[in-house]
Amino acid sequence: MRFIKKNYNYFFSKDRNFVRSLSSILGFIPCNLGLYRLAFSHKSFAQNSKENNSRNNERLEYLGDAVLGTIVAEYLFKKYPKKDEGFLTKMRSKIVKRKSLNAIADQMGLDVFLRKHGVDAVSNSMLGNALEAFIGAIYLDCGHTRTRRFIINRLLRGYLDIQGLETFDDNYKSQLLEWCQKHQKPISYKVISKFKFDNRDRFRVSVLIDNENMGIAEDFSKKSAEQLASRKALNLLKSGVRVEATD
Repeated sequence: MRFIKKNYNYFFSKDRNFVRSLSSILGFIPCNLGLYRLAFSHKSFAQNSKENNSRNNERLEYLGDAVLGTIVAEYLFKKYPKKDEGFLTKMRSKIVKRKSLNAIADQMGLDVFLRKHGVDAVSNSMLGNALEAFIGAIYLDCGHTRTRRFIINRLLRGYLDIQGLETFDDNYKSQLLEWCQKHQKPISYKVISKFKFDNRDRFRVSVLIDNENMGIAEDFSKKSAEQLASRKALNLLKSGVRVEATD
């Protein structure tokens, strides 16, 4: 039955162009098209009715996030049999963090699907969220085995340099803390403001070293804003410029 349904979708359905575009990314023909449409339905474009408010990709995003984390953890566990828990945790974090997912979704061209489903201005966060929802749709449509194959073959091997990630350290907050400990400088973070943007909380944070403002940044989570501010502070320290940091 699934074979017949998939062939109908690909050759005869009125949505066959959508199906063929999806197939080029998935590596197979999807069956339940409603799931994939939902994966690209952003909440900000749902209508005000109570019924339609639930027709967005947030639930699929939740599922896809859990599935992605589990499969990546298993993949790393088998790939690095001699590495400890700390290494595996850092590697998984580098892969599933928001910045990585945003970049992968952009390379995959998921912005095209978001625009076709009513999104005019596609933000980076929308891309990463859509990718997680997309994974959730694959899981419900095809099950664990095919989803695992898609994540490993298409995402991890197709869009990421796993070996390069082994030595790449993008934990700027940790790097900055090490610098401060080495130079015996006190460090602290301060939330300058918290406001709404795109119907979400956004944080503006500064990092202070020895009571001197060394970087200001903002993002949708306090943790991410602290990372961005830390990166600015590190760049400032490397440049040797000792002036108050601004945006």
